Amino acid sequence: MSNLNKDINFKDYNLSEEILQAIDSLGYKSPTKVQVEVIPQIQLKKDIIVRSRTGSGKTASFAIPICDEIDWLQNKAQALVLT
Repeated sequence: MSNLNKDINFKDYNLSEEILQAIDSLGYKSPTKVQVEVIPQIQLKKDIIVRSRTGSGKTASFAIPICDEIDWLQNKAQALVLT
């Protein structure tokens, strides 16, 4: 794991205003450790495998950047998540 900055905010990830509003409405205050590691990798369009305990934020770590990149007007598969 890289050095984690405790002051990281979701705004540091260059997410759309709509996604930031959704994150705020869900009550997320700051990214979890797994989100700090995963979100930047997904934004770089890297294929990754994540293993972390239940409740660590895995689902949001890939869902947030994927939702930010989806073209909601296209009616086709744009992401694949295997669990």
